[in-house]
Amino acid sequence: MPIYEYRCGQGHTFEVIQRITDDPLATCQTCEAPVERVYHPVAVHFKGSGFYNTDYGTRKRQAEGKDGADASSSESSEKKPESGKADSSSSKKPEKADSKAAA
Repeated sequence: MPIYEYRCGQGHTFEVIQRITDDPLATCQTCEAPVERVYHPVAVHFKGSGFYNTDYGTRKRQAEGKDGADASSSESSEKKPESGKADSSSSKKPEKADSKAAA
């Protein structure tokens, strides 16, 4: 049997287990004020050959994406100074080697 959520004008919310065929409640269980049923959106996942698992975001996948982006940016910032030094020293050596080879 489904669980239905109700809300009254006074701000009380409560859940009731009812059959689908039962009539909705009309009054609040706490204050006897008129109530209305609260509807929530339903999560829909399309399955089949035309849909991919990556089409639906998850918190775990979002966290992995952020961690991966942070790690790659920190790695690239660490590597830039080292590669800059290595490039300047390595660029001088081949010039000397090229000048000897050309002579």
